[in-house]
Amino acid sequence: MSALREAPAPRVAPTLPSPASAPTLPSPASGGGLGRGRGTSDVAELPTLRDWLGVLAMVVGLFMAIMDVQIVTSSLTQIQGGLSASTDEISWVQTAYLIADVVMVPLSGTLSRLLSTRVLFVTAALGFTGASALCATATSLGQMILYRAMQGFCGGAMMPLVFPVVYTKFRMPQLATIMVMISLILNMSSTLGPTIGGFLTDTWSWHWLFLVNLAPGIAVALAVWFLIDIDKPELSLLRHFDFCGLVLMALFLGCLQYALQEGPRWDWLADHTILAAIVVSSIASAFFFWRVLTYHQPIVDLRAFTNRNFTLGSFYTFVVGTGMYGTTYLIPLFLAQVRGFSSLQIGETVVVTGLAQLAMSPISPLLARKMDLRLMLSIGIGLFAVAMYLTAGLTNQAGFVELFVPQVLRGMALMMCYIPANLIALSSVPQDKLKNAAGLYNLTRDLGGAIALATIGTVMNNRLHFHWNRLIEAINPARPAVQHYLDMQAGRLDALVPGDTGRAAVKLLANMVQREALVLTYNDAIMLIGGLFVAGLFMMPLVRRPRATPVSPGH
Repeated sequence: MSALREAPAPRVAPTLPSPASAPTLPSPASGGGLGRGRGTSDVAELPTLRDWLGVLAMVVGLFMAIMDVQIVTSSLTQIQGGLSASTDEISWVQTAYLIADVVMVPLSGTLSRLLSTRVLFVTAALGFTGASALCATATSLGQMILYRAMQGFCGGAMMPLVFPVVYTKFRMPQLATIMVMISLILNMSSTLGPTIGGFLTDTWSWHWLFLVNLAPGIAVALAVWFLIDIDKPELSLLRHFDFCGLVLMALFLGCLQYALQEGPRWDWLADHTILAAIVVSSIASAFFFWRVLTYHQPIVDLRAFTNRNFTLGSFYTFVVGTGMYGTTYLIPLFLAQVRGFSSLQIGETVVVTGLAQLAMSPISPLLARKMDLRLMLSIGIGLFAVAMYLTAGLTNQAGFVELFVPQVLRGMALMMCYIPANLIALSSVPQDKLKNAAGLYNLTRDLGGAIALATIGTVMNNRLHFHWNRLIEAINPARPAVQHYLDMQAGRLDALVPGDTGRAAVKLLANMVQREALVLTYNDAIMLIGGLFVAGLFMMPLVRRPRATPVSPGH
């Protein structure tokens, strides 16, 4: 039995992107009902076809930016071979994108005021398109890392900018409609990314993962330039631009994202690079917070967090981000590792969540108009926790049928969380502060995904070893059941395997123990996510009733 006890329990480390890939939602407000007005200030012109087309173009840009985080996950092996990179090095194809994205998201508020929303979005879309073309031409890992960082930086600039446009151009009930459309499209981008990537790579080559962005990227830039114009540049901001704050923020968030992304693979503080990143991030964060709280024109205005509803709404967005990205990572990985499903089978299984969201898309705005948003969010959070409880009963035979109901509930829950969390967070933010607040709001979601994946990787490594050690305590050859299994397997292998069939039987038993330990580990990780959602319910009494419209400047 020594071979069984010495069999290593492999490390489980997240390979899916974190967190920059999540669906974003717009938001203005509603005091418990999206259709209730507060007077003449709520009466606004109906959005024109030009407005709808402009916002749709921006959403297409966001779709590309989020999908490009996920699109490479199913093709990393092919990219690795094309760039002659090692298994450890190829993860930087994702890490570089995510670090740049996390740094850029909070910076977008200041840059959009400086350049205007239209100029920044168009510049970012063209930069994203150009970086995509460069990624397709990369011949070394160093080039790919540089180009992916450029891509992530431009993608991060596009993500928050749709909110100010939506708030300016839309009022209820059109606002609720556009919110659901945006949340649905962006969620589908994270779901379809690996499937589309696998199809492109199998049909042509991995270069098409990036070349596919060229035509829509140019079209998006042209459409936004001609259709969107909600503000003017404030070039006077250059006079006191906080370059020191920018450097500190880049060090703080960049090193934090690197540590979260790579920590589970390298055993956290046991690795000198991870330790250095955490130290630099900690020191930079202290100076960064001091800078933004004392400088008269900070790079990021953190005073939005003095608004209770914005802080709590951002917290719930953080929670939803952990659940969405955590389950998006765990369920496909379980189906691949335990069930041995192909990419197509995995896609056919997890698409249930997307279909449930699609079915809920016309219902959720109606619920938001009729219900107190706090109640709607509570139901969504509770429903997600129930879905996690049902999912945590995984076995080594779990597949489409067993996951169907939990995935339907999860899809419904996410659609019931998106709108109210977004409205609660941003409804009381003044219009002139909305760009900055939107960047912070998106950052909390991205950090939620990043922290979730890092935590899941660490928890799964620890729990896998724990369950392995507990299970093998019962695997004793002196037990009749164990000896009977070994004898049966050895007899079956006599005609198939030359050499020591007894040792081969022990290895089969070790693989079985490994599989069961893995199943228990997945259940633990899923229950942990569910526990976070349960904890979120206890914070709900602190949320104030949202306003019916965004606050005007000066309030």
